[in-house]
Amino acid sequence: MLRRDISKPLIIALFVASPLSSGAAQSNARGRTEPNVVLILMDDLGYGDIGSYGVNDAKTPNLDRLAREGVRFTDAYANGPNCSPTRAGLISGQYQQRYGIEWPLGAVPDDTARGLPATGATLPALLKKNGYATGLIGKWHLGFKQEFGPNAHGFDEFFGFLSGAVGYYSHQRGDGSSDLYENTKPVEVPGYLTDEITRRAVRFVESHSTHPFFLEVAYNAVHWPFEVPDLPASSHHGPPQPTAAGDLSLYQGPTVGLAATRGDYVRMLERADKGVGEILAALEQRGLARNTVVIFTNDNGGEWLSRNAPLRNRKSTLWEGGLRVPLIIRWPGHLPANTTSAQVAITMDLTASILAVTGTTIPSTVKLDGLNLFPSLSRRSPVVERHLFWRIKRPREQRAVRSGRWKLVQDRNDFYLFDLSVDPGERNDLTAVHPELVRRLNAEIDEWEKGIATQNRVTTRD
Repeated sequence: MLRRDISKPLIIALFVASPLSSGAAQSNARGRTEPNVVLILMDDLGYGDIGSYGVNDAKTPNLDRLAREGVRFTDAYANGPNCSPTRAGLISGQYQQRYGIEWPLGAVPDDTARGLPATGATLPALLKKNGYATGLIGKWHLGFKQEFGPNAHGFDEFFGFLSGAVGYYSHQRGDGSSDLYENTKPVEVPGYLTDEITRRAVRFVESHSTHPFFLEVAYNAVHWPFEVPDLPASSHHGPPQPTAAGDLSLYQGPTVGLAATRGDYVRMLERADKGVGEILAALEQRGLARNTVVIFTNDNGGEWLSRNAPLRNRKSTLWEGGLRVPLIIRWPGHLPANTTSAQVAITMDLTASILAVTGTTIPSTVKLDGLNLFPSLSRRSPVVERHLFWRIKRPREQRAVRSGRWKLVQDRNDFYLFDLSVDPGERNDLTAVHPELVRRLNAEIDEWEKGIATQNRVTTRD
């Protein structure tokens, strides 16, 4: 088993600060050969909600096309089982616990004063220093104040919302306030938000086609409220739970009077898939497809209307259904097409991978916790055995570690051990069979927690 000092960030020799290409990459107007990057992030999508992951009641032809033309991961994870933690892991390239972001921001009173610090060394900031145009279209959820906002972190262009959820038609938070911005300016734009995110993403591609760019497209689909596309204005409704606090007033659970169905969810998913197709078409029309890395993934496990099969449980837990997510990476001519990878991956690996493949310099003071995935995906290096950790404190305390094929889950005072190589659904608890392994992995979680506690950073400013 591959072992390391888990109190220190993961720095692997495979992380190289040069493009992967061994052949001629398509150059842009400035003669640079570093690829563009389009990262498409969906919200609350289930692990099994895409055709290539087994869904049979939804049509996702564009995401399925990505899988045919790229590499589909079977064992990819989110940094956390909720929105803000995973997004913090992506933007920082580190465990989100180092910044104290362990639950969705805005979920508790006075939480709106917190956010991810703009250090000048986050993913968009470093890419911007490397000459990339940087854009975020869609959901942020890493701080409501401008000093924590997308522009402060290095995004040249931002269109979207700052909170955890908004109405797809009203573009309002749960408290009824408007939450749609162009950079730091509030704006009012009519229409279904999924479609507007797609339109803005296409426009970004078209306007930056002669210059290297990084574009994050962060759809709020398929997050609640479950509002389907193409509703007439007379059918638009307010928060499903108007008396609930904050984002929870928009929550549509199975017991809420305003009905939501799997069919509603599928319509929302298929509209987002259509948007992915329009973004891919924009890349092709501008001659950028072969020199653009396209990454698709999700921020956490699916909600109650999602299809998480064959995994156990769902969002907000550290069971596989709360953490394991679809991940597809396409780069024509550089990564093999129509292949499946069992490489264990996590959201913050995308940060390390993007910085490596774009030839972006990493300051010596920045210690990434993720792994550059491209060497193993291009088959230039073997699959790397991983040692990954998770922790949540809300709505219940859980800790977990994946070590090779083993996963240990601590749910309050109970421990569960699984061999994920044969039991991805976490049905066969092996705690009694391997108590010594349980003790060792639990001690490693303790050691990891000590390491992140000593390096935690302030996330509140006056």
